[in-house]
Amino acid sequence: MNDAFINAHSLAEVWSIITSLTFIVNYLGWLTLVIFTLIALLVNDKYGPGVFASFLLGRYFQPKREERIFMFLDLRGATTTAEQLWESRYFNFLKDVFRDSTSSILKSNGEIYQYVGDEITISWEKDAGILNANCLQCFFDIRQRLLDNASYYREKYDGIVPDFKAGLHFGFVMVGEIGVIKRDIAYSGDVLNTAARIQSKCNELGVNILISKHLLDGLGALSTAFKPREIGEIDLRGKQHSLMLYTI
Repeated sequence: MNDAFINAHSLAEVWSIITSLTFIVNYLGWLTLVIFTLIALLVNDKYGPGVFASFLLGRYFQPKREERIFMFLDLRGATTTAEQLWESRYFNFLKDVFRDSTSSILKSNGEIYQYVGDEITISWEKDAGILNANCLQCFFDIRQRLLDNASYYREKYDGIVPDFKAGLHFGFVMVGEIGVIKRDIAYSGDVLNTAARIQSKCNELGVNILISKHLLDGLGALSTAFKPREIGEIDLRGKQHSLMLYTI
């Protein structure tokens, strides 16, 4: 009898606690915080660090003009690799390459703008990209990371070790929210087209990285780790005027 009375009394106490106004308010408060945190983490994973805050604050609800650095990274020999590995293994190959590249991008304060097939488009705000030549250091850090993991790639992907080529340019773009049922933050401007065209010249010129003179001038004095070499005035597809390019 006593045990039954104690159990009934305990259950009554518990029920009175969980139905109290204080408990309900605290529960709903913590539930809201957990849900908000999970949404923030999911958005952060999908769109990249900092984008959730921009959406939440409406930073790009109205298009803005910003000065940014863009780097177009393109995987070398992607067509041949895709044919050799077939669809499923090639997809996993890209996942591994993008995973290994991410830490270097974040370390350089870069923002992953988009993945397009075997390409990564990376953007920096002007000051973040120029500081310590982050936009250049990012490229070499990524290549070193892939080289450090060469044995993993050789073993898993039939002797294939990934490598990138890159084109970089610098200038003003328009940035804002775009889309209806799927909203995103998009960049628009000649800078992106030019950076993509610069990258497309790497194979033809036999180099791994090409940067415009405009970006090189913006970077100012570089450390001894970077030794720019002039390539010359190069005609780019779709551009009316040639562009002075350098490699590092």
